[in-house]
Amino acid sequence: MEWRHKDLLDVTQLSKEEVQHVFETATYFQEINSRPVKKVPTLKGHSVVLFFAEPSTRTKTSFDMAGKRLSCDTFSLAKSSSSLTKGETLKDTALTLQAMNPDGIVLRHWASGAAQFLAERLDCSIINAGDGRHAHPTQALLDGFTLYQEWGSLEGKTVLILGDIAHSRVARSNLTLLNKMGAKVRFCGPRTLLPPYIKNWDAEVYTDINEACKGVDAVMCLRLQLERQQDGLLPDLREYSNYFGLGHKQIELANPDVKIMHPGPMNRGVEINSELADCEASLVLDQVASGVATRMALLYLYLTRKK
Repeated sequence: MEWRHKDLLDVTQLSKEEVQHVFETATYFQEINSRPVKKVPTLKGHSVVLFFAEPSTRTKTSFDMAGKRLSCDTFSLAKSSSSLTKGETLKDTALTLQAMNPDGIVLRHWASGAAQFLAERLDCSIINAGDGRHAHPTQALLDGFTLYQEWGSLEGKTVLILGDIAHSRVARSNLTLLNKMGAKVRFCGPRTLLPPYIKNWDAEVYTDINEACKGVDAVMCLRLQLERQQDGLLPDLREYSNYFGLGHKQIELANPDVKIMHPGPMNRGVEINSELADCEASLVLDQVASGVATRMALLYLYLTRKK
């Protein structure tokens, strides 16, 4: 397939066939990650700036490792070490970076729409690594790829996304991708952590975790994003854990071969029972491994596209 996109801003840009192509490309790169020498010259001579204006461990390291395994030169830039702290605008910082002629910029930013803002102004590829509450397309693609490796197809499966839906860009991008690939999505969380317009989304909505877990094929727990929440949305973490933390009782209501996911970082004992996070049904570490392969696929597709 000839890749036609310059930028990855959200999974809404991708057709079902293009998502499938990402999965198949990631499958190829996943094999490279299992070799004794995990490096190929595929992107030798290319360069990517990892511009993370918000803290990140998994996503930034995953992109860095993905680039290096393809022999791509990666350069890291954080807000604290950039001229943003001196009052420079995002546009000027980005134009400065473009003047150095990178092939791509991987951007994480606290403002929704920041990736699109750069994509409209810069010639190099922009890959959205999470912008505000808007989208996290690479997380959705790696989550979908993780399930694709387990099931072969997402068609007809039911996935429950549990927790802080209102503040989650992961929930929004996963809803789009899972529906696109034929899966059904359920959301469950406290009413205060469900966005007011959720009734317009293509998903079943629950506020009772036991009802939400009945018959599902996978449960994806979300991190409580306390840094984005206003005071008073939750009485306390213990009450949240009692009513919305994933435990053994809820897993027994799901399908027998249910899969458990969490995009991380996990708050064990709050969002998910610690034993469940480590049990055989857990795909948490598979998601991390899939993340490297998926981001290798994305760097390859976007940096080698026909211009």
